[in-house]
Amino acid sequence: MNEENPLRDVFDAIADPTRRQLIRLLAETEEIPLHVITAQFPIGRTAVSKHLAILKEAGLVTDRKVGRETRFRLNASPIKEIQDWVAFYSKSWSTNMKRLNELLE
Repeated sequence: MNEENPLRDVFDAIADPTRRQLIRLLAETEEIPLHVITAQFPIGRTAVSKHLAILKEAGLVTDRKVGRETRFRLNASPIKEIQDWVAFYSKSWSTNMKRLNELLE
């Protein structure tokens, strides 16, 4: 879980397909304004903003104001938590599959 906000962890943030699409979009650019992000989705600006707020709470997104415009940027460091979790279980699954193969042989 995210230490800064235990109510919003990285796994919760990426659970939604729209938020995963937002992460992918942000990963492709250095920084992107809200109106450009909104144009990429079939949902309204308010819905996009809510999704971005959830990603921000999880530490996956940062934002900054440039005049009247809000620009967003991906902060990929919290994704390491997911990577570590997957690596742990991947090792476990590999070990279990190896045991199953030995048992079947």
